[in-house]
Amino acid sequence: MVKIPPYLEKGDTIGIVCPAGYMPAENIQTCVNTLQDWGYFVRVGKTVGGDSQNYFSGTDKERLEDLQNMLDDPSVKAILCGRGGYGAGRIVDDIDFSRFRKAPKWIAGYSDITVFHSHIYSNFKVASLHSPMASAFNDDGYSNEWVQSLRLALEGKKSRYESVPHTFNRKGEGVGELVGGNLSLVAHLTGTGSDIKTKGRILFLEDIGEYLYNIDRMMYQLKRSGKLDRLAGLIIGGFTDSKDTERPYGLTAYQIIHEMVKDADYPVCFGFPVSHEKENYALKVGVGHKLKVSGKKVTLEE
Repeated sequence: MVKIPPYLEKGDTIGIVCPAGYMPAENIQTCVNTLQDWGYFVRVGKTVGGDSQNYFSGTDKERLEDLQNMLDDPSVKAILCGRGGYGAGRIVDDIDFSRFRKAPKWIAGYSDITVFHSHIYSNFKVASLHSPMASAFNDDGYSNEWVQSLRLALEGKKSRYESVPHTFNRKGEGVGELVGGNLSLVAHLTGTGSDIKTKGRILFLEDIGEYLYNIDRMMYQLKRSGKLDRLAGLIIGGFTDSKDTERPYGLTAYQIIHEMVKDADYPVCFGFPVSHEKENYALKVGVGHKLKVSGKKVTLEE
């Protein structure tokens, strides 16, 4: 049984940390203001806009301590990651989850934060939020339906999302716990202590900036490791800014994935609004969902 962290109430505190890549403090200000408008207090971690001079938001030790403090502080009811990038995998094995296991709280984010989603689901059976992060609030993003989906998820509203049909879709219905995230991370975590089981579950995947041949390689890794077998359903989100080699690979990202699963006996949908773009609904990882793929539309609901 998956544990659902308590949903938030007005006056609760949300912590913001950067456990991976660097993010200037000014880039989260709209997010902070919006969360306060939603009725929450905000605690900004030391890794947001720190004095780092490299890619990361701090040393491994600094990023670990910042996240650990938020996990252990009982007054912090949810943790929103400022950005992803790379770095979560460098610290995940050193995190002390003992207090978190006794008193789970929502961890929200996507991209590199897939590491945390997979780890806590696999090891502790606790739900989390694959969702927009701090930068998504900028440029009036705070008002769009995707950022608002984070608000509704934190409040405990059950989700029901729709997507338009795609020629590669496979019709059908499936029910199972929702798992997945960034393809690069799902593939990278295979065989580690953060690996996820996918059998009987709805798997969702998205990515950005990958070479087409590497998308093919990562999908083969999932296929060969059994991750694409006996799913309850498969959701393919955005694969934005995919890159090609000088000699063309010959297939698009969606064509590559379609070739891999075209004979699957479970529902498959392409073009679902989960991505590195603004179209990125908040998804409750670990929570049971129903996926329905028809000729007219796709629905995913709790």
